[in-house]
Amino acid sequence: MHNPWRRVVIFYAWAMLMAFFFANAEIQIEGGAGWATSLPTWRIEKHWLLDIFWGGRAMTGYHAWVFTFMLLVFFMPLAFNARFRWSDMVLAVAGVAVFWVTEDFLWFVINPAFGLARFTPEIVTWHPNWLGGVPVDYWGGTLGALALSWLHVRLARREAQPD
Repeated sequence: MHNPWRRVVIFYAWAMLMAFFFANAEIQIEGGAGWATSLPTWRIEKHWLLDIFWGGRAMTGYHAWVFTFMLLVFFMPLAFNARFRWSDMVLAVAGVAVFWVTEDFLWFVINPAFGLARFTPEIVTWHPNWLGGVPVDYWGGTLGALALSWLHVRLARREAQPD
């Protein structure tokens, strides 16, 4: 049996590489106006469901399409593998979390309008909740990905056992 932890590390490295490229593309689209504030897209600024599922941020047409597209990218291998494994499903969900945490952070680091010095709750107002110097979403995404990694490995080992 192959080492499932090796697969996780390689998969996350690939997700982070994709995040780097996507962050650069998004900088070209948004410039220094984060969270699609200057884009010609619809916005829902306040709704109680946004507080629960979207971290209190506005929902925009741009983000609705981009987030859905990236989900489809991460789940595409499952759709075309001609098999279903829970371990693959779990890894895809974890990959989405790794991708978005990495992409969002790199957007600030790479963006000439920001950089780390401007990565603060006072300036980055579209991330309303911060803990330990980063948006709370980063903690949730990272801890969720770690938990899902552990689950993926357990499931992969169980799926590799002969019946």
